[in-house]
Amino acid sequence: MTQQSWFNSKGYLQGIFWMTVVCFISNSNDILIKHLGSRLSGAEVAFFRFFFSTLVLLPFMAAQGKGSFMTRYPGAQCARALLLMLAMAPWCYGVAALPLTLATTLSFTVPFFVLPLAKIFLKEHVGWQRWFATLFGFLGMVVALHPTGDAFNPMALALVVSAVMFATLDIINKKLLTEDETLLSMLFYSALGTAILGLVPALLTWQTPTLQELGFLFLLGGGGSLILFCLLKAYAATEVSALQPFKYVELILSGIFGFVIFQEFPTLSTILGAGIIIPSTLYITIYETRQQRKRMAREELEMKKAA
Repeated sequence: MTQQSWFNSKGYLQGIFWMTVVCFISNSNDILIKHLGSRLSGAEVAFFRFFFSTLVLLPFMAAQGKGSFMTRYPGAQCARALLLMLAMAPWCYGVAALPLTLATTLSFTVPFFVLPLAKIFLKEHVGWQRWFATLFGFLGMVVALHPTGDAFNPMALALVVSAVMFATLDIINKKLLTEDETLLSMLFYSALGTAILGLVPALLTWQTPTLQELGFLFLLGGGGSLILFCLLKAYAATEVSALQPFKYVELILSGIFGFVIFQEFPTLSTILGAGIIIPSTLYITIYETRQQRKRMAREELEMKKAA
């Protein structure tokens, strides 16, 4: 019997490793977006990101056979593609115009927007603890944005719009997609649909990429798919809640790379905002994990009673 490699084994250290890789790739993608966005439009960067992601995924789809190209939910795939385009385009504009640390901090606010959307569209019961953590998190977002300050950049609102779109995408995933749709199929059709929808905005703001820029865009597209792969490896290695604190390694990396590469230094408002947002998102994760365990325990007890 062949021994399983350390990287494919379950364990806390393996989970930390894969989550750290996720943070590094995500931050590297933001660096590429920021560099490319100095000349190319956000719409064009977003288009190429998903165009090359489609090309990267195509061989894997072909290896699975013709059946992998079949989808049971074309409507859901189209909805996901539209939301991805509406999320990634403003994200690319915002990252190009703002410090990396602020962009990373605002990316942590997605769970705050998920709560009201889940209440409205999924009719989920939301406890007062989560409402309080969410409202506290929104306060942190306002502090980080510092809208009344002289240095406020309106492009920060593009990142807020992006966070709302990513939160809506989470709701779509919960409501429309089921277990009989493969992950590879979801990735492929999301990338393909987003590239198709993003072609027209890209053409309207077109600047022909150089060979170097095309290379960076290819890395961006491949990195986008690689993030999800590493994230799934992390979650398969250990509990999701145990890995959440290491998610914020990305903020440290963005501070380091932002200073070294772009000579950026996080503002006091960004640091204070992150100091409010991070504990809020951590609390929400811990609270949701506990609630899920309680639900599973109740369901298991009911099944034993029924038996």
